[in-house]
Amino acid sequence: MTKQQKKYLNLVIKLAIVGLASWFIFSKVNNQKSLREFQHLLAGVPELQVRLTIAVVVLMMLMNWAIEVIKWKFLSRRIEKISWWKAIKSVFCGLTWAIFTPNRIGEYGGRVLLLKAENRASGAVAMGVGLFAQLVLTSVFGALSIAWFVSTYLPTPSAVKFGVSLIGSIYAIAFLVLYFNVHWIDAIVGRFRFLAKIKPFFSVLEDFTLRELWYVLLLSLARFVIFTSQYILLMLVFLPNMPFLAMVLMIFILFFIQSAVPSLDIFDFSVRSFVASNLYSYITTQEIAVMAIVSCIWFVNLILPAIVGSVFVLNVNYVNSNKS
Repeated sequence: MTKQQKKYLNLVIKLAIVGLASWFIFSKVNNQKSLREFQHLLAGVPELQVRLTIAVVVLMMLMNWAIEVIKWKFLSRRIEKISWWKAIKSVFCGLTWAIFTPNRIGEYGGRVLLLKAENRASGAVAMGVGLFAQLVLTSVFGALSIAWFVSTYLPTPSAVKFGVSLIGSIYAIAFLVLYFNVHWIDAIVGRFRFLAKIKPFFSVLEDFTLRELWYVLLLSLARFVIFTSQYILLMLVFLPNMPFLAMVLMIFILFFIQSAVPSLDIFDFSVRSFVASNLYSYITTQEIAVMAIVSCIWFVNLILPAIVGSVFVLNVNYVNSNKS
């Protein structure tokens, strides 16, 4: 393939990604009734308070992805030294790819494509450690919150409540044990002959020390606290009468179910809204308001960054080049 052909192929790929992302974003945001419901919520709150609240939510979003940039630079450092600017571009490119791929799988491709070709597979494995750390927190808090929910709101026998609590605790502990022994995955892959070709890429898992895994988990916890706080802030402002503890624990359940249900990011608001409206019906009659809040956070946390990422996508060469 000639240099000119590569240039045109790069252009086609960039335009295809941005075009597809733009179409998904426009079609879903344009038909998002819950976002319009959020505008009605704003009408009942003083304008200054609304502006400050939205500004804080957006600031939290920036903090959230800034921490992810720090985490990605840390995870990839043994594979390839990347600058802060390249780390930023990698994260936001991944977000653009994620919105139109099942279960955010495109985030791997969008992010590691900024690495050298020979480092991309190992980079995807290292990135998986960071995503697993996030999943561990979602699973631990979610499983324990579900046990609380069953005990508090569902009329079930004491034996069932105990069983759910026990299963939830075992589930949470299992995730923590597996995370802090992530090198087991490398050993498991090595046991299967048909995986022999990809086995070398998983060797990066052997390099993570306990201290490094704690560091990644703490960065993930910071992100978890931030996007939990976004929900709490909006709910305190627009639905101030909800019981605080129940509100927070149901947010954890929402995250847990959301992570367990296969979906596209762009359709994710439907999953979140449906789950949230049913969960919060136990503590409030304002299910529409809850759905509106969930949709607002969906827009701020996923759609706005994806729009930013589409700009970076145009500055990345995808064919035989790592320059950006």
